[in-house]
Formats: sequence, C-alpha cells, structure tokens
Amino acid sequence: MSLIFELAADEDAPALTALHSAVAGELTRAFGEGHWSASASEASVRRNVASSTVIVARDAGGIAGTLRLTAKKPWAIDVARFANVEAPLYLVDMAVRPSSQRSGIGRRLVEQGSAIAAAQGAGALRLDAYDAPAGAGGFYQKCGFTEVGRAVFRGVPLVYFERVITQA
Repeated sequence: MSLIFELAADEDAPALTALHSAVAGELTRAFGEGHWSASASEASVRRNVASSTVIVARDAGGIAGTLRLTAKKPWAIDVARFANVEAPLYLVDMAVRPSSQRSGIGRRLVEQGSAIAAAQGAGALRLDAYDAPAGAGGFYQKCGFTEVGRAVFRGVPLVYFERVITQA
C-alpha cells in the first residue's frame, strides 16, 4: 500500500471529520456507547488544523489515517505522572480508517509524529488512552510508548503513555 504523509490543510477538514466520525461509529458498534462515541465537528477540525500539527496519511482512497500533535496539554493529562522533559508534545485525535486498521498505517503515523516532534525539539510524546476494551493501549506499547500511570478523570478511566525522544 502506497502512502503519502503530509501536513493537513484546511481543505482536508471535511474528510478528517468524516474519518473521525467513521472511527467513532465503528468503536461504538464494537464496544457500545462510551466517550469514544463522540464525533468531531468540521469547525473543531478546522481549528485543530490551524492551531496544531495535523498529519495525514493518504492512499488511493483519500485520507487513510491522521494524528494531531499539540503543545497544549489535554484536559485529562496529569503531568505529575510523566518524565520531567523540555517542551513535550501531546499526541491526540489519532484515527485510522476502519477498513485500513491493522495494516501499519497507525504505526507509520506515530513514527512520522515522532520525527516531527524530534525536529521541533520536543522531549517526549505523551498521550492518554481509554482504559477500556475500546482503548488502544496495546497499540501504543507496540509503538514504543511506556505506560506511566492510570487515573480516572471525570469518570473516565485512562492510561497515560509517554515516549521520550532522544535528540540527535
């Protein structure tokens, strides 16, 4: 499968919104209603593209996957659980087209995100994943992230992961 990785543009917002909605729908179908069931709005996707680093993986079918890197700490992250590093980035809003999952797109997106984070001088990539069957904790561990803690935030059980970036 031939993939092109690039930064998202404003005109990608409708396709990114559809991708996030498809993933939320698939998770809801597979695991029932949960925090993973919420779909993104096109307006929020446009704001994220304008204010963050949004990476897309494109194939012949369009956008096959995406992830967003941001310096702004997500509401559910407890920084006390993470390593003391300079300028961490947070990996959020990752999604891979349901029909393309388990094909390596997610792992390649994480590698692209790690390369961008290193180029920007980030000391680590951090994220939280649902501590539920719909969560992706096992995937992040396979991608080199280390579990650094668990918490319940506003009733949502989470697992915190970190990947320390060694600067060359």
